[in-house]
Amino acid sequence: MEKHVQILLNKISYASITIATVVLLGLIIQTPSTCVDPTAPDHPTSKRASQTLFPTSTCDYTHRAFTSLEKKNRRLWSSKMWIHAVDSYKALFSTFQAQTRSHLFNHSRALVVSAGPGQAVMALREMGVADVTGVEVVDSPPLVSRADPHNLPFFDDVFDFGFSGYLDRALFPIRYVEEMERTVKIGGICVVAVEECGDEEVREIVKFFRKSRFLNARNVSLAGEERTAIVMRVQK
Repeated sequence: MEKHVQILLNKISYASITIATVVLLGLIIQTPSTCVDPTAPDHPTSKRASQTLFPTSTCDYTHRAFTSLEKKNRRLWSSKMWIHAVDSYKALFSTFQAQTRSHLFNHSRALVVSAGPGQAVMALREMGVADVTGVEVVDSPPLVSRADPHNLPFFDDVFDFGFSGYLDRALFPIRYVEEMERTVKIGGICVVAVEECGDEEVREIVKFFRKSRFLNARNVSLAGEERTAIVMRVQK
């Protein structure tokens, strides 16, 4: 009797598994009845669906066209935040014009370390410096290339002017400064910015520069942040 019961239970199990498999396949293959093509003219979100960056639901399978780098940059560079940041860098470089004027001609070579998306690079170019190189751990073409600020891929004495707006965020600030001093020519200018600080903190930062002479320091506003900019002349 127990044998017959076992056989019956096995048959019921096989039947249940078969039914469950068929139902699952049906759910996968068949489009749910609640899904409506978002591109259909009568769909309430048809226009919005074609403009959003991400699907509005699991039923939204609308193809989204690839946005070119040129289009992305044009949108970014025309934003108020970007324009304000570029203007703040222009104001900084103009503030130290007495020390940097001879190093910011159109034939000069400038380096921006930890350039972010490239506002400082654009600022220098708009000021007339044609040869500006921006580097960051993540590239942002065409303004910024990928490179390690602690191991710059440039020969010694290449640049007339070096700038970094975020020295205080460097993992190894002494090594960071050494690379700036190495790549900037003798007599060239290095400008670094750190979180706004007083004279004592400035003196501590100046000690990082073992081959440069302190020229000036002042508090400035960069891209909406209050910073202290320090100007050094490379002597080696």
